[in-house]
Amino acid sequence: MSKTHFKDGVIWEDEIGYARAVKMGNIIEISGTTATVNGNVVGENNVYEQTKCIIEKAIKVLEHFNASVDDVIRTRIFCADISQWQEIGKAHSLFFKDSKPATGMYQMAKLIDEKLLVEIEFTAIVE
Repeated sequence: MSKTHFKDGVIWEDEIGYARAVKMGNIIEISGTTATVNGNVVGENNVYEQTKCIIEKAIKVLEHFNASVDDVIRTRIFCADISQWQEIGKAHSLFFKDSKPATGMYQMAKLIDEKLLVEIEFTAIVE
């Protein structure tokens, strides 16, 4: 079974030793993704905007592998403040209202940067 990597060129890929996503067989795993674009945090102090940005970034990765949000079977949402779960959920629902993947939401003591409020992992299965 072949393994294909998707790299988006951020410095941490080589420094830490990971890829934005890996496809092996019919499974796509997208690494923890934040609302960072070109080194800048999108939606600073806005958990809703950060969640939207993250999912939009994941959609681009899915499209690279000829997949879509309909192929996502699981999301793992890590947040800095669980009391904002409704805003996170509202943004998540914009994209997954119909496909409804299994989802967990977890509060973390800290994410990698204090400006980042949300990080999401995705698992998809394609035919």
